[in-house]
Amino acid sequence: MKTRKFKIILFLIAFFFYLIVTKANNVNLSNVSITGQNVASHFTMIQADISWDNSWRTSTLENNWDAIWLFAKYRLKYTNVWHHVTFNTGGHTAPSGSVITAPTDGKGVFIYKSSNGIGTNTWAGAQLRWNYGVDGLLDTNLVEVCLYAIEMVYIPQGSFYLGDGSTGVLQAQFAADVSGVPFLLSSEAAITLGGGSSGSLGNTNLDGMDNAGLDDFDDVAFMSLPLSFPKGFNAFYMMKYEITQEQYVEFLNKLTYTQQVSRTAVAPNSAIGTGALSNTKRNGIDIFTPGINATTPAVYACNYNGNGMYNEAGDGHNIPCNFLSWADLAAYLDWAGLRPFTEFEYEKTCRGINITPVPDEYAWGNTTIAGASGISNAGFTNELASNASGNVVYSDTSGVQGPLRVGCFAKSTTNRQTSGATYYGIMEMSGNVWEKAVTAANPTGRAFTGLQGDGVLSAAGNANTANWPPSNAVGSGLRGGGYEVNSVSLRISAREFAGWADPIRLRTYGGRGARTAP
Repeated sequence: MKTRKFKIILFLIAFFFYLIVTKANNVNLSNVSITGQNVASHFTMIQADISWDNSWRTSTLENNWDAIWLFAKYRLKYTNVWHHVTFNTGGHTAPSGSVITAPTDGKGVFIYKSSNGIGTNTWAGAQLRWNYGVDGLLDTNLVEVCLYAIEMVYIPQGSFYLGDGSTGVLQAQFAADVSGVPFLLSSEAAITLGGGSSGSLGNTNLDGMDNAGLDDFDDVAFMSLPLSFPKGFNAFYMMKYEITQEQYVEFLNKLTYTQQVSRTAVAPNSAIGTGALSNTKRNGIDIFTPGINATTPAVYACNYNGNGMYNEAGDGHNIPCNFLSWADLAAYLDWAGLRPFTEFEYEKTCRGINITPVPDEYAWGNTTIAGASGISNAGFTNELASNASGNVVYSDTSGVQGPLRVGCFAKSTTNRQTSGATYYGIMEMSGNVWEKAVTAANPTGRAFTGLQGDGVLSAAGNANTANWPPSNAVGSGLRGGGYEVNSVSLRISAREFAGWADPIRLRTYGGRGARTAP
């Protein structure tokens, strides 16, 4: 869905706001304003009406809900540097029928249904308390503010299985010790990896794992996965969709020139129409306004149809952003106040709590698969697979030379299998673009402690949160397959590339993020 922007100029006492709104795939933010400035305590309220379709909350079976992660950026007028807004941990106003939950770090808030139900959310007058004094602003500063919304899904606390017990094509699937049967993960406690002893987590003795990213443990050699590594037992949120091209454009447009250099494949001062990452494989992010070397950042826009008319309805805003390196993904997540997820969290997100695995299952919980054979309404918000039976994009099919629109397989008549959804309603965790996860395969991955992004990047445009895998991608890996690989790599438990540290921008690489639940 095309990003809409609202520009509202308000004078509140002496504090001036120029306010822009942006949203995710299926979210509408409207009637955004600034109200209730308190100069004594140096805060004000950012107010908005919020709506999105196909929302849910349930206390049976999945016992979860979808939510919106709301965060904001600000800059002093006439400057090029954007900063992250700090929200208060309380004092927000939740519209009737909603709940607002604020993490202690103040980097954003979650809003979601307050009771069970399925359908459209239409909430007027949500208010978020911004502690602008904490951000170092004066009551009289001239400030521009931008509000963002990302669709997320809550993954509840609980035990789950790693590995699926497959006896077919092995790809270093997790298993209990050397038995080959699934491993029940029942806490966040430290785990012995490999070694073959009872209670350890094995990996089919590395069978089928790519040599460039082997686990450093097997049936004989063992390692320890520390308590601090997020194993997925505790509750967390996962992005409902892969990062879209519209979302990456909005990210790029909030960076300095120097930061843009790191987060794109061409210089920001390149000519209008130059592809920021690539102009192939359905990536349509272009330079809309060239930057000025080292001083003025470029402006980027979507131009999927290549006609030079930017941000049109058919310009592919909701196509996943491919050609993302690990460093690109990590920077986006840090900037948005999110974090990478681990390969354990990937399997829980797909499989669910205490659900007995199906050998060789895909993200939708069985082994039935129907590849998209072509594209209808290419680039538009209603982009679909041309065959009604399609539920995934992968290389065993023809006619699709890139990822399809996020959520494109979910319709009013589909179920989990035919929509390609995970147990918790998250889309395209098998196929489309590869999921980049923090691996348990090596010490760098195991050092990850799950710290959230703080909204601030380094001057060079890199993520700088402690213990995240670095820009060279060591500590990361790939799960879930992409649009060019065969169906075997799409399986939930497939770990062929689970420790493959590839730092490049590849046409099948994308990603999404997570956040530990408050």
